[in-house]
Amino acid sequence: MAKKSEGTTKNVAVSRYGWIVFFMSFIFIAIVVCIVKIKYVEGAAWSELGKQETVKKDREIRPNRGNIYADDGRLLATSEPLYGVYVDFMADGIKKDTLMKYAAPLSRALAEKFPDRSAAQYRKIILDGWALSRKELNELERNRKSGSNRKVEVRSRYIRIIRPDINYIDLKELKTFPFFNQRSNRSGLFTEEKTRRLKPFDRLAGRTVGSIYKDLAAGGGSGLEQKYDSILKGVPGLKTRQRVQGRWIDVVLKKPTDGRDIKTTLNVDIQDMAEKALYGKLAETKAESGVAIVMEVATGEIKAIANLDRVSEGVYAEGNPNAFSYMAEPGSTFKTISVMVALEDGVATPNDSVFVGNGLFEYKGRVVRDHNWRTGGWKPYMTITEGMYISSNVVMAKMVLKGYENNPRKYVQHIRDLGVTKKLEWDVPLKGIEGRSIVPFPGDKSWSKTTLPWMSFGYETKIPPVYMLMFYNGIANNGKMIKPFLTKAFLKDGKVEEEFETEVVNPSLCSAKTLRQVKEMLKGVVSDGLGKAAGSGLFPVAGKTGTALIASHGRYEGYYVSFCGYFPADDPKYTCFVGIRRPQGSPSGGLMAGTVFKAIAEGIYAKQLASIPVAAPKDTVNPLIPAVKSGSRKNAEFVLKKLNQNYTFPDNSADWVKAKINSLSEEIILENNASVKQDFVPGVIGMGARDAVYLLENAGLKVNLTGVGKVKQQSVQAGSRIVKGATITIELN
Repeated sequence: MAKKSEGTTKNVAVSRYGWIVFFMSFIFIAIVVCIVKIKYVEGAAWSELGKQETVKKDREIRPNRGNIYADDGRLLATSEPLYGVYVDFMADGIKKDTLMKYAAPLSRALAEKFPDRSAAQYRKIILDGWALSRKELNELERNRKSGSNRKVEVRSRYIRIIRPDINYIDLKELKTFPFFNQRSNRSGLFTEEKTRRLKPFDRLAGRTVGSIYKDLAAGGGSGLEQKYDSILKGVPGLKTRQRVQGRWIDVVLKKPTDGRDIKTTLNVDIQDMAEKALYGKLAETKAESGVAIVMEVATGEIKAIANLDRVSEGVYAEGNPNAFSYMAEPGSTFKTISVMVALEDGVATPNDSVFVGNGLFEYKGRVVRDHNWRTGGWKPYMTITEGMYISSNVVMAKMVLKGYENNPRKYVQHIRDLGVTKKLEWDVPLKGIEGRSIVPFPGDKSWSKTTLPWMSFGYETKIPPVYMLMFYNGIANNGKMIKPFLTKAFLKDGKVEEEFETEVVNPSLCSAKTLRQVKEMLKGVVSDGLGKAAGSGLFPVAGKTGTALIASHGRYEGYYVSFCGYFPADDPKYTCFVGIRRPQGSPSGGLMAGTVFKAIAEGIYAKQLASIPVAAPKDTVNPLIPAVKSGSRKNAEFVLKKLNQNYTFPDNSADWVKAKINSLSEEIILENNASVKQDFVPGVIGMGARDAVYLLENAGLKVNLTGVGKVKQQSVQAGSRIVKGATITIELN
C-alpha cells in the first residue's frame, strides 16, 4: 500500500509539473508572437505613434524679413518679434499646492503690467484653467479604463493668459513674475512667436513703402513690400520639436536665411515736407486727392512721393498710387512739350507774334478759349514767350497749327520721340492700374479734326504725373531725361549686394539752343507769369502751371490743377511735381499747386541747399542769432537769456508776446499780444508752428498748416468769435 501511494503521488507531481511547463511554454510562445507582431507587423504604426508623442516634425522656422531704409539709413519698415502667452495646465511639473499659493500674487503682477484685465479676472483664468485640466484628465482616464475610443477635446493645454501679443522685453519681465519664474515644465508657461511689421515713421510714405498681409506667409500686399517680397522674406528653415523629460526642445535641421534689406532713395525729411504741404492745401481747398513728387535732378532718385486721397471730410491718407496711375489730361504743363517740339522743328521762335484777339479762336466749329477771355483777353498780339507766361491756349493752338496742320504726324511723332510715351516699369507694383502716357496718333479712332490744336495745350492726351516729372527733370538735367526710381540697393548684413544705376530714357531731348530758350521761358513763367506763387525770394525757380477740366462720363466736371518745375533754376538740384484733383474754389495751378511747390522747395532749400550769408533779421540785433518769433513770453525770455541778448517786457503779466527791436538801444522789446483773449480767435501771425497750433487748438479750433518758419497768414481773422470745432488754416513762410 505504501508503494502504491508513493507512485500515485509521484504521478500527480509529474502531471502538475507538465501542466506548468505547458502553460509557461504557451505564455512564452504568446510573448514571442506579440514581440514579432509588434516589431514586424505593427512596428511602423507604433513607431509613428511614438514619434507623434515625443517628436513634432517639419516645423517651419520663419526667417527675419528684411528692413526697408531711407536714403540716409533711417528705418522705414522693420520687423519686431511678438509673443502670444499661454499656459499648459497639463504640464507634468505643475503642482496644485504651488499653483494655488502663487495664483493671487501672479494675478496682481499681471494686472499691474497688463491692465486690460483686473487681478480678479486673471486669477479666474488661472483657476478655471487648472479646473478644466483636472476635468479633462479625469475624462481621459475614464475612457482609458473603459476601453472607449471616444475623443476628448483637450483645451487646457493652450489657455491664453494675456490678451495682446507682447514684445521680447515684456516677455523677459513676465518670466520674473511669481510662479512663471520656474522652469516651463513646472509653470506650464509657453509662447507662440509671431512677427509684426513696424514703421518707425508711422504713415510716412505709407503707400510707397507698402504693407504686408496679417498672414506673413502671404507676403507683401502693396508698395515696395509687394514688389520685392521675394527679396525681403528670405528662405524658411526647418526644425523638429522633441519632448525630453516633459520639456519641448527645438532641434534645428536647416537654418533659415533671413531676407535682404532694401535701401530706398526716399528722404525722410523731404517726404515729411511734401506730405505736410500737400495735406494742408488739400484740406484748405477741400480737394478730392493730390500728389507731390520730388526727384533729384542728376540721379533720378525720388526723394519724396505723397499720394493723398480724401477719406472723410478734411481727412486725407495715403491711398491710390496717384503719382503713377492718375490718368488725366494734364492741361498747360503740356505746353512746354509743344513749345520744345515747335522750336526744335523750326516752325516757331520765342519772339514770333501770334494774333490772339480777345482770347477766343474758333477752329472747325470748336472754340479755343484763354482763361481771361471773358475780360477781353490780355492783348491782341502776343509772342510765343508771352503765351507761355500767361498760359495762352490760343497762342499754343495757332503755333502748332501753323507748323503741323498739314502734317500732324510729324508733331505727334516728335512728341513720342522725346520718350514721354515710352512704357516704363516702376518700382511700385500697381496691380493693373499702372499708367502710361497716351498721345493719340493721326488715324487712331480717338483722333478727330480738332485733336491737333487741343493737344497743343494738354487736352486729348493723358500723361501720368511721374512722366511729366521725368520730362521737366530732363530739361533741368541739360536735356538728358532719366527714369525716376525708388530702389537704390539690396543689402545683406549691412553690405551692398546689388546696386541700381540711373536709367537714361533719352540722352538728349533737343538741341542746346532750344533747351536754353525753353529754360528761359520756364523761369519767366515764375518771375513774370502765372507761376509767381511758386517763386521764392531765396532762389530762382523755373516751371509751368497747369489747369485742366476733368473728363468724366462724356462731359467735363471739376478741375485738375498742377505745377511742375525745378530749383534753383540756375543750378537745378531738384524737380518737383504737384497735382491737386477737384479742389473747391477758383482753380489755379499757380495759387494752389504752386504754393505747395514753394513750401516744399523752400523747406528743402533751408535744410539742404542754403549756404549763403544773409542779413540779420529785423527783429534780432545779432546776425548769427535767428529772428525772435512771437509766442510764449516764458520761452522767448529763456532763450534770450541763454543767448545774452538784451530785452525788456513792459507788461510782466503777459503770457503771449510779440517781438520788435528798438533801433536806438539795439534792445529787443517783448510786447503783450493783446489778441490772445478767451472766446476769440488769437492772432498767431509771427509765431512759430508749435505756439500757434497750441494756442489755436486750446481755443477749440482744428488746425491745418502749410510751410515752415513763422506764421505769415491765418484763414480766420484774429478777434473773431470762436466757433468750437471750426477749421483754421495757417500758412508759414
